[in-house]
Amino acid sequence: MSEDGIRILLVDDHPIVRAGLAALINGHGDMRVVAEAQDMDSALRAVACHRPDIVLMDLNLGAAEHSGAEITAAIRDKPSRVLVLTTYQTESDILRALDAGASGYLLKDAPAEELFAAIRATARGETVLSPAIASTLVRRSSRPGPTVTEREVEVLELLARGLGNKELAKEMLVSEGTVKAHLAHIYTKLGVDTRAGAVAAAIERRIIRPT
Repeated sequence: MSEDGIRILLVDDHPIVRAGLAALINGHGDMRVVAEAQDMDSALRAVACHRPDIVLMDLNLGAAEHSGAEITAAIRDKPSRVLVLTTYQTESDILRALDAGASGYLLKDAPAEELFAAIRATARGETVLSPAIASTLVRRSSRPGPTVTEREVEVLELLARGLGNKELAKEMLVSEGTVKAHLAHIYTKLGVDTRAGAVAAAIERRIIRPT
């Protein structure tokens, strides 16, 4: 952290959101926004040029080619720490962000003081999770029986888009036999016996987002 406070890069595809966050953050003497970005290229350029302490990262960047989790993974080896600030709280979003190297995960409806405290804690090298995110992870870890794997989450997300077995196999670059094996495991883990039941159960348990 520099002598002039915590240096922050905002990554969000909505200019109005970035402007609001910048105004909020710059009102505090111990932190300031040094750059803004809306996609992978602009984010990586900003990290290289401005060397922020914290990257405040949205996960859904609209029409951008890469997601916030993918950008987080690209920043992983940089000195900057990533604090996710998003509206999504499904297991798949949380796990992808944390696996990509995010130091914390906060929801956009968090009070301003919670955001400031999370930024300071992240700058100190601490891991920060909002209460809702921590609860989701606790539910996942305490759920009886085997948990759904990341690959199975991918299958569920494709099922939710209405893809058949052939389309699933093509999208995932696997055989239809492998797809059927994934489906069998998913049905067993979720306690269902149909594709629609699997999607409904996954949405209800916040494993995937509603389509």
